[in-house]
Amino acid sequence: MKPAPFDYYAPDSVEEAVALLERLEGEDVEAKILAGGQSLMPMLNLRVARPDALIDLRKLDTLKYIRDEGEVIAIGAMTSKSDAEDSGLLKQQQPLFQHASYLIGHRQIRNRGTVGGSFAHADPAAEYGAAAMALGIEMKIVGPDGERVVAAEDFYITFLTADIDSTEILTEVRVPKMAPGTGWSFQEMARRDGDLALAGAAVTLRLEGGNCSEVRVAVFGVNGSPARIAEAEQLLEGSSPADELFRQAGKAAAAAVDEPIADVHGSGDYRRQLISVLVARCLAEAVERAA
Repeated sequence: MKPAPFDYYAPDSVEEAVALLERLEGEDVEAKILAGGQSLMPMLNLRVARPDALIDLRKLDTLKYIRDEGEVIAIGAMTSKSDAEDSGLLKQQQPLFQHASYLIGHRQIRNRGTVGGSFAHADPAAEYGAAAMALGIEMKIVGPDGERVVAAEDFYITFLTADIDSTEILTEVRVPKMAPGTGWSFQEMARRDGDLALAGAAVTLRLEGGNCSEVRVAVFGVNGSPARIAEAEQLLEGSSPADELFRQAGKAAAAAVDEPIADVHGSGDYRRQLISVLVARCLAEAVERAA
């Protein structure tokens, strides 16, 4: 199939794009942002999405950057995923985010797809959602009323729905640098290399006096949005790392998943089992890196 008819716009600035969104909203015209199109274009072709207008951000070179800003790394929304994958700054200062970028699709997809586009699309099986939860990433959003910053915990709402108004644009993601001595791991299970994950997990932690501390456990691909698992984090906090503890934390994470997705690729129980195993593996790898 081919897309339904739509009007096409390619603004030259963020301000022009926001003004255009506001005008179309006032005219009761449904508009979609095109920021790479690796998810949106298939949806248009299948007519799952049928917007009246597309606003292409391809001219906004001001949103293509990866910058060291002290305690955080600022990534422009139109930065390609392959640029994030290849970034020496991310590899050195935030390896979990760099590794998550590498796991997204295939290289051709990462060459075209953008960091901001993936965050804004809010696919529950997308790697960046779990990275956002595990790292405490913040999103900078610009609209008619100015700029606001949204924490990852408040950004994801449900399937393909994020806290971005129809007249707003995601312009930047702010990724905290990883503190020295932090252990991390990011693992997923997919049917084939490059496919969307059936389930996945991300973990960061530190070791203090031989015990786990500052533990963050996030899972994705099993619910309508990525989520941190407080039950697993509390089990590990202050405890001495051990394989049995990791297995218990994995089971606690699986039990905490409410109504997991069930589809042709796997049942809800299968996804729970994947979370149990992947969280345990992530914890073991994160402790090894921290040590």
